Amino acid sequence: MGTIRQGNPIKKRKSNDASRPNEGPKGGGEIPSPRELRQYLQRFPQASVLVIGDLILDHYVMGRVSRISPEAPVPVVHVESESIRLGGAANVYSNILALGGKAHLCGVIGADQSGKQLVKELGHTRGALGGIVVDRERPTTKKSRVIAHNQQIVRYDIEGRSELKAVLRQKILRYIESKLRELSCIVVSDYAKGVVSAVLMSEITRLAALRRVPVIVDPKVEHFNFYKGVTVITPNHLEATQASGMHGDDNQTINEAGAMIRQRLGCQSVLITRGEKGMSLYERDGVSWHLPTKARQVYDVTGAGDTVIGTLALALGAGADIKMGAMMANYAAGIVVGMVGTATVSPKQLSEAFGDE
Repeated sequence: MGTIRQGNPIKKRKSNDASRPNEGPKGGGEIPSPRELRQYLQRFPQASVLVIGDLILDHYVMGRVSRISPEAPVPVVHVESESIRLGGAANVYSNILALGGKAHLCGVIGADQSGKQLVKELGHTRGALGGIVVDRERPTTKKSRVIAHNQQIVRYDIEGRSELKAVLRQKILRYIESKLRELSCIVVSDYAKGVVSAVLMSEITRLAALRRVPVIVDPKVEHFNFYKGVTVITPNHLEATQASGMHGDDNQTINEAGAMIRQRLGCQSVLITRGEKGMSLYERDGVSWHLPTKARQVYDVTGAGDTVIGTLALALGAGADIKMGAMMANYAAGIVVGMVGTATVSPKQLSEAFGDE
């Protein structure tokens, strides 16, 4: 991969909103001011991001529980409302648009009612449908969650996980090639539903290298070997430890996992999301940083990874370095986990989260 493309970047100062993961909270260098963070946020509309991956329709059934079923020892949920939201790669796309960036979406739906619903949800966004391919042999991925009193009771999924046929993969690659010249960043949102394969990733990294466009991947453990040569990979702490064959989530374990993954994949950076422990960033030459969580309260982590990768992509597209981008993504994640269900963050919310000067 080439280096991260800067566009016409704002003059930066070296920043460190964080400590090295195994050193405690002392940190080093200069902490960027809210003004500096807002400068990059203001450049988000100039960034253009292509999101490739598994499109998911998120179905929420909201209600309350007041009794246990006489048929089985399970709660009876009295349904009060239902909603449909974009999930998976489509939620990354929504996050980018909500933050003011330009976005293109590329993925697969089935020839079914859920596919029609997903397209309808995308319908109000310009140019969203050009990269969406219909596979008549698989269902549109749909995740239905039953929630009572802000607590998820059960989730049931409809999905197909087989690898795409070559003809559909070629359609996706042609779409990527058609957009390449205008892109600031490429995001691969892998939910292991069949879109992302070794062949597709190899072609994406090859095409991106030709234009020096950074590639960010939200990974699945079973596909880690697909991501060699990408710019940044953003596993959560469980994915990182599983992929590296380690156990635990203490600093030393995460440090070893992050360094191992970066070396194994040959990527520029690894950003591990760690829930209430924040994020840890691993770069070349053994440089690593820890970013404490910015969340004030946590209601639901659903879709938080989508918010992280969308914000990071816009930050890199706006000229920020990886550390600054990780900081901005950390603030965005802190906002979205305080909401129930898949959600997006607005520029106003993110700017306010940066705090006062």
